[in-house]
Amino acid sequence: MKKSTVCLLVAGIMMTALSMTSCGGNNENEISISGAFALNPFVIKCADGYMKLHPEVKIDVSQGGAGKGVTDVLANQVDLGMVSREIRPEETKGGAFAIAVVKDAVVPTVNADNPALAALLEKGLTREAAYRLWVKQDLKTWGELLGTANDAPINVYTRSDACGAAETWALWFDSRQEDLGGTAVNGDPGLAKAVQDDVNGIGFNNIGYAYDENTRKPHAKLAILPIDVNGNGRIDAEERIYDTKDQLVEAIAQGLYPAPPARDLYLVSNGKPKKEVVIDFLRYVLTEGQQFSKEAGFVTLEEDKIHRGLQSIAVAEQDEVKAEN
Repeated sequence: MKKSTVCLLVAGIMMTALSMTSCGGNNENEISISGAFALNPFVIKCADGYMKLHPEVKIDVSQGGAGKGVTDVLANQVDLGMVSREIRPEETKGGAFAIAVVKDAVVPTVNADNPALAALLEKGLTREAAYRLWVKQDLKTWGELLGTANDAPINVYTRSDACGAAETWALWFDSRQEDLGGTAVNGDPGLAKAVQDDVNGIGFNNIGYAYDENTRKPHAKLAILPIDVNGNGRIDAEERIYDTKDQLVEAIAQGLYPAPPARDLYLVSNGKPKKEVVIDFLRYVLTEGQQFSKEAGFVTLEEDKIHRGLQSIAVAEQDEVKAEN
């Protein structure tokens, strides 16, 4: 009886192994990617483009925030992590190997039905005001922000998940995500919806979630609050860059939008990538994949950064060849 049970168990294990092999258990043609909401739209387009050229390859992309992307990749849960902020020294020390792949930005958002919207669009948001809203939290009404008698409350929203958008937003006014106050909401879509549902809400979003991909205009019930770059208390002609996603993307490329909250976005591996398909995909993202940047609402990476990225990939490929030999 025991012998029969053992035989059945062994047979079951063998059948499972055969099933895994026949269903793609050998993952040399599979790429798993997780992480930043911000980078997800661009990576999805690159993945679709690459799989059309290489139908034998399967690329799985999931989002959950930059922090999850780094955690997953350093734990070898995925091949690549999407990160929408600068890589921290401790992450580099832990093995994070980052390649900048595209640029975008975080923008402040308010409800489009806010009664004070016209004045907000004329005055804009300064670094000092942003610091007072999210960190010091001593601006309680729209009147205090605008210098008027408007006593309607300002409801500040932030992100609850570890993410590049919040960290990059905080860096604009010399702070960290941990310093940001307000009602915490998970994810880019969640934060956008919170502001859309609250006439007195103010938040921030990656541009891919602030603008509608089809109309190229801000999402319904969402307005982009202009940044007063020169701090003169009004939005000048050269600061009126938010009507469409394409207009803002062009402004970022021209350096008219401050950095931060404009930033590079990264794909990160645990050490130099070793899988041939991952190396080839990274090369595709930096070459043919750049065609998707503007279509997806991003800024094409500068030529010198593309060149540095390709050099890093070439070194990783050479190291892998040496290891195989």
